[in-house]
Amino acid sequence: MNKTCIVTGGSSGIGRAIVEVFMEHGYHVINLDIQPRSIGEFIRCDITDHQAVRQTIEKIASKHDVDALICSAGIHFSANIENTSEQDLMRVFNINVKGAYSAIQAVLPNMKQNKNGAIVLVSSDQAVIAKRNSFAYNLSKSALASMAKTTALDYAEFNIRANAVCPGTIETPLYHKAIDNYCDKTGANKQAIHDDEAHQQPLGRLGQPEEVAQLVYFLASEQASFITGSLQLIDGGYTAQ
Repeated sequence: MNKTCIVTGGSSGIGRAIVEVFMEHGYHVINLDIQPRSIGEFIRCDITDHQAVRQTIEKIASKHDVDALICSAGIHFSANIENTSEQDLMRVFNINVKGAYSAIQAVLPNMKQNKNGAIVLVSSDQAVIAKRNSFAYNLSKSALASMAKTTALDYAEFNIRANAVCPGTIETPLYHKAIDNYCDKTGANKQAIHDDEAHQQPLGRLGQPEEVAQLVYFLASEQASFITGSLQLIDGGYTAQ
């Protein structure tokens, strides 16, 4: 019988790559997102709606044992604290943090009953370092890192593991949207900005979604059975500088 993996935000970027990698390894993958995609099982679900997330995952768990939950849904927002409105802050937290909280809370009864489960949260290198003009985003990704650690301790007795991956600069649609927004505001040349971003990485290039997805799969697999409560950096050496 195929193992089952739920992915939030699996329709693009890192989330899409995660869906593809788990499917390649024979998982039945269920993608919860508001944007449909063609592979895997898609269920439209607004990750900011706590009751919708709970009901959706409870329905899945009534039919399948959930072996892995990957919380990948997220948005980026660039601003310092003065330029972050209350609405901006809540929008970032509702998607990046509340969505993960809702999904984890909903899946735990199934995993506890089976005394098995792997939870991986897609955090950021900004869980361990700060970056300019990133107040709300940095705050949200630090919260996800904390969520992984506390969940790992609280549910270890049920053989449920929780870890966070902390990607650096990854070339995703979200990355390109952020660069486009910056160029629109400043008139900067996109290729020059892109080249500069690559130059800032010790490995001299940006990361790719597939590389993050492979790390996520490893953390959810039996090969990582003694890893829990960890923050796994995948940033081309950026935070080692």
